Order: sequence, then structure tokens, then C-alpha cells
Amino acid sequence: MKYTALVPVKSLEAAKSRLAAHLTSGQRASLMLDMLHHVLQTLQASQVFDRISVVSADTRVLQQAQNWGTKALVETQAGHNPALTAAATYELLQGSGALLTISADLPLLQVADIRQIVEKSKYHDVVIATSQDGSGTNALLTHPPLILPYRFGVNSRYHHQHEARQRQLSCTVHHSLGLSLDIDTIEDISAVERYDVSAIAPCGRLVP
Repeated sequence: MKYTALVPVKSLEAAKSRLAAHLTSGQRASLMLDMLHHVLQTLQASQVFDRISVVSADTRVLQQAQNWGTKALVETQAGHNPALTAAATYELLQGSGALLTISADLPLLQVADIRQIVEKSKYHDVVIATSQDGSGTNALLTHPPLILPYRFGVNSRYHHQHEARQRQLSCTVHHSLGLSLDIDTIEDISAVERYDVSAIAPCGRLVP
């Protein structure tokens, strides 16, 4: 089966707005790019994917994605889920048999996390990797792509599970540190820095 990966990234100007009280806009943009680079490097190191794509409306993000050896896809639809649907349609038309849609802000992501969910996809149509509190979706692996609609947003884990049940698809939920700990708040950064990030990710300290 041909596996591909899709990483959505918001405009850097709007990146991590909940950290605005703690970081400048430039620091937030650099943080976002550092985390994206780590996620892309981890996906590449897993040696699972025939193609890794970044979808964004931000030209700086897309240029960096190309510099880092991945496919740059310009957003063609407004809104997070419509933009993902359009990008996933492209992946499907390019021959993708299984598509991993994964968050760009996972500084503790490791190759083992990727390989674990890929292994689970051999036995399930849908694999959902949850956020820290279990209600969100930080990664969604489906085969084929678009076997269920994207429902990212509040309580997306439960919405994706509902969509899978409605379609009588085999679905499993995965939880790991690397896939669950995303960065939205200063508390998230504090949580990450309790670990030896330098031994896991090239980001170093997340806050200058």
C-alpha cells in the first residue's frame, strides 16, 4: 500500500496566537517552523511514506517545506477542513492508498510513534491519535484517503469516531506522548520542557 502524509500549517502571522502574551510574533513563527521541521524530519526518518506534503496558504511555509524535501501544496479552499479535503483529494488522485494527516506542532514526535500507528492501520480502516485530553485528533490515518470526512475542531476525536461508525469502518484510537503533546499554551511548553527535548527533537528549548 502506498502511504502518504499531509501536514497542514496555518499562516505564520496567525501561528500560536494563544502564546501572544509570552512570545513575539517572530518568536511564534520561528517556534512553528522549528516544530514543523521536526515533524517533517521524523516522517522522513520513518521511511514509511512515498510522499510527504505540506498544505498552507503561507508562502514562507511552503518555501521551507520545499527546502526540507517535501511537497508544497497551496491551500485552494478556505477553512481548515475544506482545505484538508482539497489536499487529500490531490493525494488520492496521485495514487495514495493510505493518508496520514498530522499536526505540525508535535515537538516530542518520534519515529516509533509513526511506525506504531502505521502498524495499526494494517488492521483498521481508521486510526485516530488523540490530543493530551483525549478529545482532539492530532493525527488521522485512513485508507483509502477520504474514507471519512475531516471533522477537525472541538471534540474532533469523537466526531471522527462517529463518522467511522456511520460508515461501518474499523476504527481504533492511539495514544502516545509524541503524538499527543501539541503546543498551544505556555503550559504546554512547560510540559514539553520537563522532558529532555534536545535528546528527542532538534528544537532545543521552545522558549528563548
